[in-house]
Amino acid sequence: MDPPGPGDQGEASQPQPQPLEWRFAQVFGERAAGEDVQEVDIISATEFDKSGDHLATGDKGGRVVLFERTDARDQSASRRELERQDVPITRHPEFRYKTEFQSHEPEFDYLKSLEIEEKINKIKWCQTANNALSLLSTNDKTIKYWKVQEKKVKRVSVMNLDTSQSVGRGTSASASTSSSKAPLPNGGCSDKLNCLNTGLSFPPGGYPSLRLPVVTSLEANPVARCRRVYAHAHDYHINSISNNSDGETFISADDLRINLWNLEINSQSFNIVDVKPTNMEDLTEVITCAEFHPSHCNTLAYSSSKGSIRLIDLRQSALCDNHSKIFEEHEAPGSRSFFTEIIASISDIKFSRDGRYILSRDYMTLKLWDLNMDSGPVSTFQVHEHLRPKLCDLYENDSIFDKFECCLSGDGLRVATGSYGNIFRVFGCAPGSIETTTLEASRNPMRRQIANPTRPTRTLTSFTRGVRRGGENQGVDANGNSLDFSTKLLHLAWHPTENSIACAAANSLYMYYA
Repeated sequence: MDPPGPGDQGEASQPQPQPLEWRFAQVFGERAAGEDVQEVDIISATEFDKSGDHLATGDKGGRVVLFERTDARDQSASRRELERQDVPITRHPEFRYKTEFQSHEPEFDYLKSLEIEEKINKIKWCQTANNALSLLSTNDKTIKYWKVQEKKVKRVSVMNLDTSQSVGRGTSASASTSSSKAPLPNGGCSDKLNCLNTGLSFPPGGYPSLRLPVVTSLEANPVARCRRVYAHAHDYHINSISNNSDGETFISADDLRINLWNLEINSQSFNIVDVKPTNMEDLTEVITCAEFHPSHCNTLAYSSSKGSIRLIDLRQSALCDNHSKIFEEHEAPGSRSFFTEIIASISDIKFSRDGRYILSRDYMTLKLWDLNMDSGPVSTFQVHEHLRPKLCDLYENDSIFDKFECCLSGDGLRVATGSYGNIFRVFGCAPGSIETTTLEASRNPMRRQIANPTRPTRTLTSFTRGVRRGGENQGVDANGNSLDFSTKLLHLAWHPTENSIACAAANSLYMYYA
C-alpha cells in the first residue's frame, strides 16, 4: 500500500477514525431473480444535490428520475442549535420516489449519418431558486436545463348539478316539488329540463336556488419543464458537465474540447480548451473528464487518456492552452507494455469538498492528489491489481474500456469506487488509515467480504466514444471469488454531508449508510 493519504504533519497525532460499519438502507427498482433487465432501464448517471435532500438518476432510455428525502428532521430547530447539539444521526437517510421525466429522445444526425442515443451521460444539480429544483442533463450531443416545481392542480366542485352537495337553506333539493307545468324558480320549465340531452340528472322540480361553483386545490404535484437547450456545440460525444461555483456558468467537455456556457444563454458558448491537432494523425491523447473547482470560479481541472490531470486558470487567457499545473505519475523504466496507456487512462475525477484534493480513477487504481503537490499522488489505492494477468482477456471482451466513477465523502476521510460483480470498495484516506471495505450491491452488502482486499480502481476511456459492454467471461479475483465481467458497478455517489452511498447496479439503485 502506498503512503497514507492527505493531512498535515500535525494531523498525524490525531486519533484515527473508526472503520465504518455499512448497512443496507433501501433499494429502488430491485429486480426479481431471473428477471431480464431492459437496456433502456439501466442506470447511467447518479448525483446528489448539495443539500443531500434530493437524488437524481439518469438511464439509457433518456429518463431522469428524482428522489427526495423523507426521514424526519426537526424543522423548528435552527441550524445553529443543531450544530451546537452535535448529536449523531441514528436514523439512516430515507428517500422516496418524487417524479420522473423524459429528458432526451433518440435523434439522428443526417449530415453525419449518425444515430444519437438518448442515454443520459451526466446529471448536475444547479442552485435552487423559488422552491424549484434545477438540474442539467446531457446525452452525447445535447445539454438540457430542467426546472422541477410543485404545481397545484385545481378542481371545480360544489356545483348545482352535484346532487350530493345541493342543499338550499336547509331544504333538500330533492324535497323541492312543484307541478311539472309550473315555471321553476330559476326561470326554467320542467318540460324543457327533461328534454335537455346533457346526461345530467335534475331533481324533480329543479333547484330552489343557484349555487356558484367552488374551485378547490388538490395536493401539489411536481412538474418538469425544459427551460433551455444547449446544442450544436460539440463535434464529439460529451463526456462530462460541471457547474461553476458562481452559479451562472458551466462547462461541457468532449474528447477534444471544453466549452464554457452561461446558464441564461443557449445560443453561444466559448471554447476554453482545444487539444485537437492540426493533423488528426498526430492525436495522442483525448480529454476524458472535466470538473470545476468547488469554490474557486476561475479554476477547473481536466483529465486525459494518458493519465494526467491538468489544472487551468481561466484568468490567464481566453483559450487555456497552457495549464497552471499538471499532475501525473511517471511510469517505471522498462514497465511499458501494450496495455500501459489503456489502463492509465483516467475515466473520472472529483474535487474534495474543500477543494484541496482531487480524486482520480483509472482502470487499475484510485489516486488522491494534493493540489499543492504535483510530484505525485499522496495516496494510491489498488482496485484491479488482481486482474493484471487477465488484461488480454479484458481487452478481447472490451471490459478494459469500462468507465468506473469515483466519489469522496463530505469530510474527505474516505473514498469509494465500483468494480466487477456489482461490488464497490470504500477506502480510508486519512493519515495512517488502513480502512478497506468491500461491499456488494445487494440487500446483504457484507455477503462477499474479501480477505486482504485490494484497493479500488477505475476505468479508462478510449479514442472511440461510447460505452463498451463487457462479455460473459468469468474471472477470479485474488481470493478465488468468481467475477462476472458482465455485471459491473460503474456509477455511485456519496451523500455530501453524511456517510451514505447510492450506487447503481444495472436498473437497481441501492442505498447504504454507516
